[in-house]
Amino acid sequence: MGNSLRIRLPNDFTVTTGTVTASPQNTVEQNTTLTLTNQDHVDLQYSSQDLTLTLQDYSERILAPAVNNLAAVVAANVMSGAESICNYVSKLNGSAVDTPTANEWLLAGAYLDQNSAPRGRRRAILDPLTQARTVSSLAGLFNPTGTVSKQFTSGEMMGPALGIEQWAMDQTVLKHTTGAYSTLGTVSGASQTGSSITTSALAGPLKKGDIITFAGVNAVNRLTKNSVGQLRQFVVTADVAGGATSIPIYPALIPGPSVQYQTVDVSPASGAAITVVSQASEVYRKNFVLRPEAVTLATADLVMPKGVHDAGRESYDGISMRMVSQYNVSTDQFITRLDILYGWQWVRPEWACVVADKL
Repeated sequence: MGNSLRIRLPNDFTVTTGTVTASPQNTVEQNTTLTLTNQDHVDLQYSSQDLTLTLQDYSERILAPAVNNLAAVVAANVMSGAESICNYVSKLNGSAVDTPTANEWLLAGAYLDQNSAPRGRRRAILDPLTQARTVSSLAGLFNPTGTVSKQFTSGEMMGPALGIEQWAMDQTVLKHTTGAYSTLGTVSGASQTGSSITTSALAGPLKKGDIITFAGVNAVNRLTKNSVGQLRQFVVTADVAGGATSIPIYPALIPGPSVQYQTVDVSPASGAAITVVSQASEVYRKNFVLRPEAVTLATADLVMPKGVHDAGRESYDGISMRMVSQYNVSTDQFITRLDILYGWQWVRPEWACVVADKL
């Protein structure tokens, strides 16, 4: 297939009421492309004397740290896609982000519900400090005794809890810095649709991953196409400089009434105010709740070379890694490299929700 994989996205249709003449609608299948273009590796060197006399615990002392560091880089790259998540909740202390409580984790689940993400198998990914704060904040709530006991013993969030099946700590959770905007201006021109919006000149920049709203533009129930009575949140998909007059956004503006893939009830009015959900230049931890289908990681089995000292390839949980060793007789050195060829894509960012935490 080459290095590209096309991933189909869920279809969407509208419903007709009554015994009227049928009006067939086209099946317009949406898709996104995942490319396997990242090849990361760890390279090691040691002498035959080392291997003979001092590397008795080769797997534990050499391979395990190499695998761990390689996996961390892959995780950090995949985590960078969290800047495409278009749902956001936070607890505020005044106007600044504070530590999330049970309410924010529950609201994240509600946002997934509004975007038709299936129930069950939901996961939370937390920064280490957010996990510590969350365990502490939930300690006094009415919880199953066994779960509370495990959390007290391990210092980790345990699931299922608050509608989340699994909780996981990850050191690669992003720390997002909001753009240093002063005012954002307004929408310039009515009836806009699509993945960018024309605005008056911005007074200050926006950053990729900032979350914005437009006055009077509400999210819709993705099944019934009716307004949920709450402003639709959009994520800025690329950095925007101060003075710019266009903002790239996700999801696309697709207003109703009752059309396929509808995302909002109405298009923004000309002059509608633009608001960022976080303060200018604010830094916060970008924890999130998601359904696993929100993001896809793919790896490929790298070819096994001939004529080398050692070669091995293993796959675990869909992740394929290859190790190759070669001997250099002139220096009496073994050179070993551990490789992974992979790609990732956040295919359904609306099936995830940021739960912000103070830095």
